[in-house]
Amino acid sequence: MASSANLGQKLENYVDDLVKTGRYNSRSEVLREGVRMVEEREKRLDALDAAISRGLADVQAGRVTPLEETSARLKKKYSNISKDNGL
Repeated sequence: MASSANLGQKLENYVDDLVKTGRYNSRSEVLREGVRMVEEREKRLDALDAAISRGLADVQAGRVTPLEETSARLKKKYSNISKDNGL
């Protein structure tokens, strides 16, 4: 199915330059690449939304660790790593 898109002059010029310089073989190739990049970004955003939802569910269910406890554990961990590396 053929598509038509009004990119505006700035983007039209940019697409034309990409083809003229040989970076892409055609305008369609540039546009397909752009749509693929949007698709990838949307997948990453969906994964982030899912992770946030899981985190919020953990908070609501009480599956949390107090900040002070986590901070103390991390300070001890990285202090030991520094000592082990002679820092």
